Amino acid sequence: MVYRRLVITAVAGLGLAPVSIAPTARAQALAKPARILVGFQPGGAPDIAARLIADQLKGYAPSIIVDNHPGAGGRLALEALKTADADGTVLCMTPGDQLTVFPHVYKTLKYDPLRDFVPVTTVCTAQFVFVVGPMVPARVATLADFIGWCRVNPKLATFGSPGAGTLPHFLGSGLAREAGVELVHLPYKGGAAAIQDLLAGQLPAAVFTLAAVLGPVQSGSLRVLATTAPKRSPLLAGIQTVREAGYPALEGLIWFGILVPARTPINIVATLNTMLRQVLQSEAVKAGLARQSLEVASSTPSEFAELLKSDTARWGELVNKSAFAPLE
Repeated sequence: MVYRRLVITAVAGLGLAPVSIAPTARAQALAKPARILVGFQPGGAPDIAARLIADQLKGYAPSIIVDNHPGAGGRLALEALKTADADGTVLCMTPGDQLTVFPHVYKTLKYDPLRDFVPVTTVCTAQFVFVVGPMVPARVATLADFIGWCRVNPKLATFGSPGAGTLPHFLGSGLAREAGVELVHLPYKGGAAAIQDLLAGQLPAAVFTLAAVLGPVQSGSLRVLATTAPKRSPLLAGIQTVREAGYPALEGLIWFGILVPARTPINIVATLNTMLRQVLQSEAVKAGLARQSLEVASSTPSEFAELLKSDTARWGELVNKSAFAPLE
């Protein structure tokens, strides 16, 4: 922990602004190839974000590949990062859930988010949405409408999520608790099956990131009732935020971030932070992330470390209020 604090202190002031010289114009930082671990299948938002960065991160290593480790809700990639060489050749792109929610969800984790990794930078943020399908009448256009519909149709009052113990699960159960309505959680093994059931009229509602349901929402097949973002999204200008709907406790974004193993040298963390923050300002990366309804959000290592701590405490409170029984 002492070393980790020294790393964060040393690099905090080194990545505050993009460097003026493009990485391609100077010698490569590493002599060996590098890889970015991703705990999900190719094609999902974390994978796409990692590939956008790998394509643009010139000058860091001779080559950079994205190495997918799907399974266990994204934990396998972080487990692999923990035991990887701490020489800057192995990075991990991960959503925040695996670092800030999972410590409250699992009895034991094979990694300690605050001890086993050095945070390099946040990459982007995504908003969650409360979404309904054709099972729910078209007149239901807001969270208040949906709560009213649930009271009248208690046997249909269910919502889906990508899985038990995920942040969408706790946002949905939090809505039920805050609204004082029975709302049964139906966990799925990933989002694809839940979206199919939504579209088929077999599931009334679900909580997802906007990126996961953007296509069906834009086509009108699914309807968003509210977003967890602190302000209305340009993609959903007519849709209330949860704060506007009367549920400020459910407000929040999920972020993606890049970490390296503990004991990674200070100079490598500093160089990587500077390069990544410049890459995140490139038009190619910003446009690619925007197509996934993701918004660029970079940070210094110290800012990222503070975010880890604050979100771990905040989401832990949401999990504890749900009376969720920890998983093995």
